[in-house]
Amino acid sequence: MASNPLNSLELCQRFNKPLILSSRQMNWSGILVEQCQSPVSTYEVELPALSDHWLSLHLGNSTSLIQKRGDRRHESILHEGDNLFIPAGQPSYWCQDKSGITCSPLFICLKPELIQQVAEASDMDSNRFEFMHCFGQQDSQLHQIGTLLFAELRSGGVMGKLYAESLAQVLVIHLLRHYSTLTQPIASQNNSFTRIQLQQAIDYIHTYLSRDLSLAELASVVNISPTYFASLFKQEMGISPHQYVIRQRVEKAKLMLSKTDLAIADIALQVGFSSQSHLTQQFKRFTGMTPKQVR
Repeated sequence: MASNPLNSLELCQRFNKPLILSSRQMNWSGILVEQCQSPVSTYEVELPALSDHWLSLHLGNSTSLIQKRGDRRHESILHEGDNLFIPAGQPSYWCQDKSGITCSPLFICLKPELIQQVAEASDMDSNRFEFMHCFGQQDSQLHQIGTLLFAELRSGGVMGKLYAESLAQVLVIHLLRHYSTLTQPIASQNNSFTRIQLQQAIDYIHTYLSRDLSLAELASVVNISPTYFASLFKQEMGISPHQYVIRQRVEKAKLMLSKTDLAIADIALQVGFSSQSHLTQQFKRFTGMTPKQVR
């Protein structure tokens, strides 16, 4: 067993799959997303138990695959959008018995600590449920979340850690609801921020608007869990923390466009966007105009 708890690079090596993209340098909390190139030749591999939960989304050509986990053997044809889910601590066997077929699966590794954090914030006992294997099935909602994470991976993390980590929270809740032995519904949070806590979070966002804010960072300001924070913030403000941050960046950029002579690219960086094109994209989405039109 590898010592690195999010070692999907070793997964690629075990399968002899070259790594194409990785979120390692983006430092997303609790989640690692990577894309690999599947070999065109027949392969057979036994994979030891992983310390993290592993989700594989099939992208590309349809291919046949034989899987074994424990005493269960499953032979299937994987199609675009099919997902495979392997809970932490579960060894597995894989065999692709047709050559000449290429695909580029998306690997998503989730730390058990993230699962526990989301479960506890939803009033669940993380020791009283288990995740279940998924040998390959279509799940449109899961595929949509995976597609959004994939787009963010390909962009180089243009939307920032807050966006990726918010998607990770949504992904975990979906897995808990549909891929676990959980019998009770996930509790909704009926509590609310105090006025002081909400103002503290908002003040922090405005103070560090240019920073690549993360969900954990914002939650730590009011000393609650990231999942709880995201839920309560949306409950109070009507939009997610990520949407609020983007909106405030656009508003600040609008003010700077009218009050300063700074270049648009410099304004973009000063308000927290990764580039001028990212500012333009979000600016047009919120105002219907481009920064150049406003100036």
